[in-house]
Amino acid sequence: MVKLKHISNEYLEELNSFELPEEQAQFTALPSKILEEREGEKRIVILDEKEPVGFFLLHKTERVKEYSDNPNAMLLTALSVNYARQGKGYAKQAMLILSNFVKSEFPDCHEIVLAVNHKNIPAQRLYSRVGFTDTGKRKNGPIGEQFILNLLL
Repeated sequence: MVKLKHISNEYLEELNSFELPEEQAQFTALPSKILEEREGEKRIVILDEKEPVGFFLLHKTERVKEYSDNPNAMLLTALSVNYARQGKGYAKQAMLILSNFVKSEFPDCHEIVLAVNHKNIPAQRLYSRVGFTDTGKRKNGPIGEQFILNLLL
């Protein structure tokens, strides 16, 4: 069963060992590159039972304003599933339970926003399947145009 939890030290070693092929790594950041907690960023681990299989960040920072005018929005970034564990539906299951997790952990949050690269078709399909919708906004990212998607809670 997939669960979402705030990262604690017990998961760091495993998260630091995550790997992604280059064609995926260009669209996200490995946990080892962003495991240091920064103000306003919440590091979330995706667990299969008790084993870390994925990771993402939720931001409640000034950066959110680049994606939404909603003062109660959070920005989701850096979603990844360890390459060795891909193809088992972990990302989809995690995104399906995201709403309830956010409502429980961040009750003042009413919207989750994210940017997905126009070339990252697998991620676009995933987000669309779990209820994210295209806001029509676009942003230039490090490797091209990004679609801004949101999920209202």
